[in-house]
Amino acid sequence: MYFLGIIWNPNETLFSLGPLQIKYYNLLWITSFALGWYIMKRIFTNENKTVEQLDSLFIHTVLATMLGARLGHVFFYDWPYYKNHLLEILLPIRESASGQLFGFINGYEFTGFTGLASHGAIIGVLIGTYLYQKKYPDMKTLWLLDRMVIPFAIGAFCVRLGNFFNSEINGKITDESFIFATKFIRDSDDMHPSQALAITQEKTLSVAYDALENNPQFADQLAQIPFRHPAQLYEGVAYIFVFVLLYYLYWNTDKRNNSGYLFGLFLVLLWTIRFFVEFVKKSQGGFEESLGLLSTGQWLSIPFILIGLYFMFRPKVAKS
Repeated sequence: MYFLGIIWNPNETLFSLGPLQIKYYNLLWITSFALGWYIMKRIFTNENKTVEQLDSLFIHTVLATMLGARLGHVFFYDWPYYKNHLLEILLPIRESASGQLFGFINGYEFTGFTGLASHGAIIGVLIGTYLYQKKYPDMKTLWLLDRMVIPFAIGAFCVRLGNFFNSEINGKITDESFIFATKFIRDSDDMHPSQALAITQEKTLSVAYDALENNPQFADQLAQIPFRHPAQLYEGVAYIFVFVLLYYLYWNTDKRNNSGYLFGLFLVLLWTIRFFVEFVKKSQGGFEESLGLLSTGQWLSIPFILIGLYFMFRPKVAKS
C-alpha cells in the first residue's frame, strides 16, 4: 500500500465457518447496530426511559433498516434483475451456475446480505418508528427520531467502511498521482471474478486476485485496472463529523428539546454529503438514464434534504 496510488485487494471474507462466510461488510453492519444500542441506552437512561422500551425500539429499527435497505436497492437500483429473481430479494443468496449452497443446493451461492440502499433504509426506519410509536404512544415520533439519528450517523460510517472492504460503490477513474487514488483489484467492473480466474488459471478467487497483485507475470493486467476515487471513504469520514456534531448538540445544548431539529439537521447533512460525493462516484444504475443531469443517488437525496430543512426551520406552534 502506497500513499500515492493505493493498491486495495483485501479478501472480503474475514473467516469461514463451514459453508458460512463471515464478511467484513456483515460484521460492520452488526457493529453499527451494537454501537447504536449502546448510544441509545445512554440516551434512554438520560431520559428516564426503560430498557424494555429500548429493546423493543432496537428490534423495530433493525428489522425496518434491513428490510427498507434491501427493498430500496431492489426497486431503486436493480429491479430489472430482481423481477426475474424474486427468491433473491430477501434471501442472502445469488444464482450461480457453478455455485453450491450449503454444499448440496446447486445453482446458488451464499453471498450474505449485499445490495442495500441507504435511501430505502431511512424510509424503512421512518415506517418502523411509526409502528413502534403506536406501541408506546408516550414516545413521540419526532422525539425518537431526534435521538435515533445520532447512532444512525455512526452506523452510516460503518456501512461505507464495509463497502470499502467489499471494493463496491467505488468512485470514478482518477489519475494515479491523486493523493487518494485507489486501484480496486476486486472491483467486479474493472476485473470481474470470472476474468480474474481465466487470466490466472487459479482455482479460487482469493488466490487469483492475489496473483494479479503480486505475480509479475500479470503486471500488464494489473496496470490495466484503473485508479479510482475511494468514494466510500469520502462519504464515511464525512459521516463521522455528522455523528460528532449531533452527539455534541444532544448532550451540550438545548437543541434536543427543539422537536424535529436534530432529525432535520441529520437529513440535511447526510444527504448533502451523499449528493456531492455522487459527483465522484461511478454510476450505481437506477433511473438516472431516463431523467439525466443527476445520478439516481442525487435525485433521491434532494427530497430528504428538503424535508430536513422543513423540520429544522418549520414554524413553532405556540402552546396554549
